[in-house]
Amino acid sequence: MKIAIVTGASSGMGMEFARQLDDNLQKTDEIWLIARRREPLEELAQEMRHKSRVIVMDVTQEKALVQFAEVLAIGNPKITVLVNCAGVGTHGAFVSQSDEAVAEMMQLNIVALTRMTKMCLPYMRSGSKIIQLASGAAFVPQAAFAVYAASKAYVYSLSRALNRELREKKIRVMAVCPGPVNTPFLAHAYGDPARLDRLKKMTMLETKSVVAKAVMDCKNGKSVSVCGLPMKVLYLATQGIQNLLLQR
Repeated sequence: MKIAIVTGASSGMGMEFARQLDDNLQKTDEIWLIARRREPLEELAQEMRHKSRVIVMDVTQEKALVQFAEVLAIGNPKITVLVNCAGVGTHGAFVSQSDEAVAEMMQLNIVALTRMTKMCLPYMRSGSKIIQLASGAAFVPQAAFAVYAASKAYVYSLSRALNRELREKKIRVMAVCPGPVNTPFLAHAYGDPARLDRLKKMTMLETKSVVAKAVMDCKNGKSVSVCGLPMKVLYLATQGIQNLLLQR
């Protein structure tokens, strides 16, 4: 059985990835939808053309990860696509953020993503793809978003490295690095939408355009997907600086 897996599928980018994969995947039997909330997953599954499997789990919990590993071992599927979208961010000065908020960002954005990737890799073959949701915040440190930006820099770095490691196996890994996207994430991160600065409001993108660009870039074998002119300029600028430093 060939499957696609999407974490964080109950809202935002994860839900949109599930919908667009449903429209684009041809050689996949099932799409597995993973998130903590059952109701939006079941509603999403009802609208999908592909057979969908709803898996209610918290990917930060060890017990849930062990159980999911057992599900994979029993079913022994071929994973054609893994999309790691589950993530969280909290805006504010590092010193004023709660220990729980900092731990949640590190556990979900870094540890859970890494564990899911490593767990799924043995079930991937030539042509399989991994899409990791990073962020434009990965390119430069961000005051008042320090832990989130650092966690996404980890995702970006891991994705680039794995793409190189897995090249001989013809398994592609791509980091998706958008700027601000109009999703429930922003409400969680900032609390009050009025706290968004003018630049973020001006450069905000819609989920459909970001995911559509990512799906196209993945088909074209790119290792990084950057949507929107401002993020592309930032990405190219930071790449230029890195190249200069490497030449010193």
